Amino acid sequence: MIETAILAAFLAFCRIGACFMLMPGLGSARLPVQVRLFVAIAASLALLAHLWGAIVPHVSRQPQAMFVLIGSEVLIGALIGLVARFYVLALQFIGSAMAMMVGFGMAGGGVAVEENELQPELAALISFSALLLLFVFDFHHAVIQALVASYELAPVDGLFDPQAALVDLSDTLSQAFLVMIRLGSPFVAYAILVNLAVGFINKLTPQIPIYFISLPFVIAGGLLLLYFGIATFLRLFVDGFLPTTIGG
Repeated sequence: MIETAILAAFLAFCRIGACFMLMPGLGSARLPVQVRLFVAIAASLALLAHLWGAIVPHVSRQPQAMFVLIGSEVLIGALIGLVARFYVLALQFIGSAMAMMVGFGMAGGGVAVEENELQPELAALISFSALLLLFVFDFHHAVIQALVASYELAPVDGLFDPQAALVDLSDTLSQAFLVMIRLGSPFVAYAILVNLAVGFINKLTPQIPIYFISLPFVIAGGLLLLYFGIATFLRLFVDGFLPTTIGG
């Protein structure tokens, strides 16, 4: 009985831990590995009692069968974490594009919130604000609910379906980038109009470096646009999380 309980807990940890490893926020590279590991173990043990009937009947003491179940559980959990992470990665992409459109792309890069890589300060600010709002609105609770519900949609003995997983990932990518392009469309229009105007002025006075003179005004206009639009931007981002990812 003890061996069965240990194997069941390990199977639960495979799915839940893989999801926590890749989900935004808890899977951040800036969060210590020990913290992520202990949170995944605590969540696995806490959910084991609720998932006992869905896991224990499929536990096998044969090594080959267990290896297949472990690999399947890790892939299913990674899929749930990836669909949530793709949505945040799409936000980081549009944030970097917005920073470039308003003239901040030439500034020195800061450290990204999710990864240890360079990212424009404006994009890092947008990513941090959006991620903070997701935690404020308990998106991590929705991810845990999706993990619990996944044992009905993808039971332990059902194994991992690569074709369905690729369909889910591609649909999430397309919908996430469609949402982000809509959110960033005012900045795209602003960049087109400003650069078109600067280009016309530069043709009229080729002796004056209009681009470098106009750059502070372009940045000021972009920040003003961000000031008036950031509340709506973040609200629509949070509203689109569940329909685009685990709720879709």
